[in-house]
Amino acid sequence: MIKALPAVSYVMPVLNEAGHLRAAVMAVLAQEYSGEQEIVLALGPSTDETNSIAHELASTDERVRIVENPERDIPIGLNLAIEAAHNPIIIRVDAHSELSPGYTERAVELLGATGAANVGGRMQAEGTGPVQRAIAGGYNSPIGLGGGSYHFSEEPHEAESAYLGVFPRSTFDLVGGFNPIIRRGEDWEFNLRVRKAGGTVWFDPELQVTYWPRSSFSALTQQFFATGTWRAKLVRMYGGENPWRFFVPGAYVLALVAALTTAVLHVCGFVAPSAWWPWVLYAAPVAHAGLSLFAGTKMPETKGLRGTLLGALAITIMHLAWGTGFLRGFVFGSSKTLDRSRAS
Repeated sequence: MIKALPAVSYVMPVLNEAGHLRAAVMAVLAQEYSGEQEIVLALGPSTDETNSIAHELASTDERVRIVENPERDIPIGLNLAIEAAHNPIIIRVDAHSELSPGYTERAVELLGATGAANVGGRMQAEGTGPVQRAIAGGYNSPIGLGGGSYHFSEEPHEAESAYLGVFPRSTFDLVGGFNPIIRRGEDWEFNLRVRKAGGTVWFDPELQVTYWPRSSFSALTQQFFATGTWRAKLVRMYGGENPWRFFVPGAYVLALVAALTTAVLHVCGFVAPSAWWPWVLYAAPVAHAGLSLFAGTKMPETKGLRGTLLGALAITIMHLAWGTGFLRGFVFGSSKTLDRSRAS
C-alpha cells in the first residue's frame, strides 16, 4: 500500500505585488503533489491592485485562503498565515518568486530523509529589462550578494540558513515562530533559533526558486539600506554568531569615507604630497571599482559594455547601501527603518 504524502500549507506574506502575485500563486498551484494542499495569503495594506487580485484568486480556487496582516511586516504576516494554516508541513513562498516543478515533493522527501527541522534550496534571480537583469546578476554573483549557500552551492549540506524554507509545524512551535520585531533577516534569525534548539537546517540545490528582484536602482538602494540596517540589529542581538561576510560592506563604507576624507586633506595641503600612506586608503575604492567591473563582465544576465556597467553599478549599490545601512543601524538602531521599495 502506498503511503499518502503529508498535507502541506504554503504561506505567503503579500504587499504591493500586483505584478507578481498571480504568477507566484499559479506556480504553487501547478505543483504536482498528491498530498492535500492549501495556500494562505497574509495580505498587508497594499496600495496597488494586490488585494483585489488575491481575493479573485481565492474566489476561483478553494485551496487559496486569505488572512489580513494590518501590520504589513513579513514576520508578522508569516506568523498569522502559519497560525491559520491547517496542515502539518509549512512551505514558505514569496510573492516575488516562483517555485520550480517538483519543489514540494522533493522538499517533503528531504524532510523525511534528513530529519531536518527546515530545508531550503537555490535562489535563482532573473530579470526582464536591462536594469532588473543587472540587479539579478548582482544577486547571482559571489562578488555581489556574498557567499550564502542558497546562491551558489552545488552540493547538499547542513546550512546556516535556508531560503524561504520548508518545515514541519512542530519546528515553528518549537522556536515560537518568527520574531515579530525583526523586519529584515527574519529567516536567518529564525534558523539561528532552530539550530540553537538542536534542529538541523538542510540545503539542497535541487530545490530551485526563481526570484524577481527590484527593477530599479532606487528601489534596490532602499531595499539594501533597510537590509543592512536590520542586519546591524541582528549583530547587536547575536554578536559573533553572525557570519563575518555581513561585516564586509560596512567596513568598505568606512574605508571609502576615510579615503575621501584623506583625499580632501591631501588636495588642501594638510597631508604632505610625498606621504605614502594616503595611497593605501585610495586603493580601497579603486579595488572595489575594478572588482565590480570584473563581476559585471562575468554576469551571464548582462551583455556588452552597457550590461557590464549596469552590473557593476548594481553591485556597487548593493555594497554601499547595505554597508551604510549597517553602520546606521549599529550606531542608532533599526526600529524605525522600513523597506519602502515595494510600497507604491
